[in-house]
Amino acid sequence: MFRTRLISGIVLVVVALAVMITGGPVLAATLLAISIIGLLELYKALGIEDKRFSPLAAVGYLGCFGYYTIVISGFTAYTMTALIALLILFMGVYVFTYPRYTTDQVTGAFFGVVYVAVMLSYIYELRCMKNGAFLVWLIFLASWGCDTCAYCVGMLIGKHKMAPKLSPKKSVEGAVGGVVGAALLGVAYAAAISGHISENENYMVSFAMICAAGALISMVGDLAASAIKRNHGIKDYGKLIPGHGGILDRFDSVIFIAPVIYYLAQALMG
Repeated sequence: MFRTRLISGIVLVVVALAVMITGGPVLAATLLAISIIGLLELYKALGIEDKRFSPLAAVGYLGCFGYYTIVISGFTAYTMTALIALLILFMGVYVFTYPRYTTDQVTGAFFGVVYVAVMLSYIYELRCMKNGAFLVWLIFLASWGCDTCAYCVGMLIGKHKMAPKLSPKKSVEGAVGGVVGAALLGVAYAAAISGHISENENYMVSFAMICAAGALISMVGDLAASAIKRNHGIKDYGKLIPGHGGILDRFDSVIFIAPVIYYLAQALMG
């Protein structure tokens, strides 16, 4: 299992490197594909997607595609309008297919688009920012860096359970180690790209702050994804990534912190 997980992790890193460096339409298309698959996994967990054709799920996928089209086209001022229109479409399906869906499923369908597609799209928006080719990696340093550091520190000295009912293996010591580790990774990354970030003399401190804050939020994202799985009695969202599970199992914290890193980067690096 460890070998499979390690190989899958290496492949993910290589793919992430290739896609992030390329940016543009390649990155947008990749994020759209990940969003659609992640949405499918979530809809299956919530009982929205089943063996029959699901109009509610179809509207969700359409909304995901439409949202990315708006973002890629540069019409971000209309994203809220698009989300309101999507909510109206969901309610229309709810009304005209009644009583096929419950209110929980309708709200879950809308939540899924915002949770997966909208939040993940901030990776593309951060990549398009000034210095975005360098800033976008802060998302992965904060998320995957925190995850790795928290695991190592937790295994070594973890004693106090952070969320015993939700995730018994996570410790307070591991959480602190994850935040500190992510901040140090941010400093190391800033030193590595020294001279490439323009017009910002304090980017080393900014990177540390962004990674630390992102790491803290990433743990909430990880636990939130676990809570959804426990509520619906599933171990993993899928089996797409060997050793890791589904898209949402691997990208749960990335999804959660992408908008956080984007806005922090705008505030501190703009």
